[in-house]
Amino acid sequence: MPEAHPALAAAEAFCAAYGLRAPVLLAPMAGACPPSLSIAVAEAGGLGACGALLMPPGAIAAWAAELRAGGAGGFQINLWVPDPAPARDAAAEDALRRFLAQWGPPVAPEAGDAGPPDFAAQCEAVLAAAPPVVSSIMGLFPPDYVARIKAQGIKWFATATTVAEARAAEDAGADVILAQGMEAGGHRGSFDAARAEASMVGLFSLLPAVVDAVKIPVIATGGIADARGVAAALLLGAAAVQIGTGFLRCPEAKLPPAWAEALGSARPEDTRITRAFSGRAGRGLATAYVRAAAAADAPAPAPYPVQRGLTRAMRDDALQADDVERMQAWAGQSARLAPARPAGEVLRELWTGARDFLR
Repeated sequence: MPEAHPALAAAEAFCAAYGLRAPVLLAPMAGACPPSLSIAVAEAGGLGACGALLMPPGAIAAWAAELRAGGAGGFQINLWVPDPAPARDAAAEDALRRFLAQWGPPVAPEAGDAGPPDFAAQCEAVLAAAPPVVSSIMGLFPPDYVARIKAQGIKWFATATTVAEARAAEDAGADVILAQGMEAGGHRGSFDAARAEASMVGLFSLLPAVVDAVKIPVIATGGIADARGVAAALLLGAAAVQIGTGFLRCPEAKLPPAWAEALGSARPEDTRITRAFSGRAGRGLATAYVRAAAAADAPAPAPYPVQRGLTRAMRDDALQADDVERMQAWAGQSARLAPARPAGEVLRELWTGARDFLR
């Protein structure tokens, strides 16, 4: 019997280390990672995920409890490393409120005051939930938290969008690097928010460079949505892949119908990087609102999280109306490859197909 391809052997070693049957991780998508999706992914042999950005401690505990009650296997909980408090500009926010009122309900003057849950409290909740893996995005965890993670036996997966970020994460004690290419849907994981657009690197340039630069395993994420992408990432040195948009049309994701339908027909050029929803750069469908917000006469987005607060009324109204043109419809560049089938079936086909390509 022929020996396994080296890329397959590395992936299988990663699976053995993390108790997986397939080297496929669900991406932790804040607001789009219900336990049902992670349960399906984990039952099929992958790693589930919780994007905990918007979740207070009680919600983090409830998510982990529901996942475990569903009998699923491993999962990661992802936290954003917070930026310094943003500078506020009342006149600029007033202009944004007037602009956004054209796209949804009137925006209250205090809407921009809304912030994310307390990061320190979230960190404590994650430790209490004791996931096998905690992942970071937008920077590095503080050294004292890294020490506590390690003492509890939790592995740290650090998102990096450049080689320099990957090296910094390894030096800080990360166990695994999540190399995020610019094709990825949702927010860019750049450590420096101001440079998110200037430092965009495609996954298949970033991945081998990161693999060559660090000594720890590297997971590929961004623009992978079928077995061809999985096999290619493994050939370029990834130990596993992380997929977000590729699972969003699965019924377990419970996505709004208009968003799910739009993903199925989106070409790579139908997505774009925008700050118009949150103030942080993220890739989504180039909807009517996204295009209008990028026009020369549109007001510049406020910084994160002010812009998120200002757009909440519009986003909530769009969800109620199932109106994708105003919805925060994050999407990676391979969105059209996302199948509208059960997540377990999708995951098994990803891994079976990748192995067939590499035999």
